[in-house]
Amino acid sequence: MDSKSRSVAVFGGGCFWCTEAVFKMLRGVISVNPGYAGGTTENPTYYAVSNGNTGHAEVIKIEFDSSQITYSDLLTVFFGTHDATQVNRQGNDVGTEYRSIILYTNDTQKKEAEVFIQELNSSSKEGKPIATDVAPLTKFYEAEQEHLDYYARNKNQGYCQVIIEPKLQKVQEKFAELLKTHSTN
Repeated sequence: MDSKSRSVAVFGGGCFWCTEAVFKMLRGVISVNPGYAGGTTENPTYYAVSNGNTGHAEVIKIEFDSSQITYSDLLTVFFGTHDATQVNRQGNDVGTEYRSIILYTNDTQKKEAEVFIQELNSSSKEGKPIATDVAPLTKFYEAEQEHLDYYARNKNQGYCQVIIEPKLQKVQEKFAELLKTHSTN
């Protein structure tokens, strides 16, 4: 892979344990790191972000090979695996840290995300509008060690079985053509 095809995407779609597990399944994804972004506090911790006072969201930073998977494909999976119409929440996870957010790294990503959202909003007059924030990535703070590879290390935990496992099954069914041939989860 040449350096021209190596790209970064940053998404927040609720709990980063879920989004990390989902995007690790996709071909062309080199790495997925959970962390915090979109706020103002420097060097935030999980507990500070959880208190809702930092302005940061739980996000994932995806490094991907754009010759194997496109940014548009990543957007499709992102919007297909969380409820982007909910404001400051995903299911039982409530607070600004769980908001739906796309933090673009260049103008092309910004435009693609905005067009994608516009198309989703115009696709159905009955549907709720997309509440996903689109903003520039200013700084990404990697999450603490205990949050890295959370699902892979805790598959038998209740949260993983009840919340994450169904999302992964949904991805396997809806996005089979985008999956790695051998999942590393």
